[in-house]
Amino acid sequence: MFEVTDTQKIGVGLAGFGIFFLFLGVLLIFDTSLLALGNILFLAGLACVTGRERTFRFFFQRHKIRGSLAFFGGITLVLLKWPKVGMIAESYGFFLLFSGFFPVAINFLRRVPVLGTILNFPGISSLTDWLETRTEREYKIEN
Repeated sequence: MFEVTDTQKIGVGLAGFGIFFLFLGVLLIFDTSLLALGNILFLAGLACVTGRERTFRFFFQRHKIRGSLAFFGGITLVLLKWPKVGMIAESYGFFLLFSGFFPVAINFLRRVPVLGTILNFPGISSLTDWLETRTEREYKIEN
């Protein structure tokens, strides 16, 4: 087992508040202030959880530069008061950055009691299978 430091605990809280403010900003018809606050809190939380150096290395790896540009470009567009276009760019960048993690997350969610049942419904199951195999194939090609 590993020990969680106080900085990592604070980082989880910051990232959680960031996701909450992002959700609230989208819910309130793309409120620029809430989206900007959510982005800043999420990035600060991520840096606290993983460390500044590892966060920097994650975003600026050679094969992830397109995703990083889209993600940070989306954040910049949100800060420049273009929230809808910024969130589209941010979502695309997020998908490119974390697509290698999707198969692991889907397999974990299939083992959760209620969510696993929902993910095994016919239409949803085929969608998650497609997403899982597609992201695994793309991740293996990039690496």
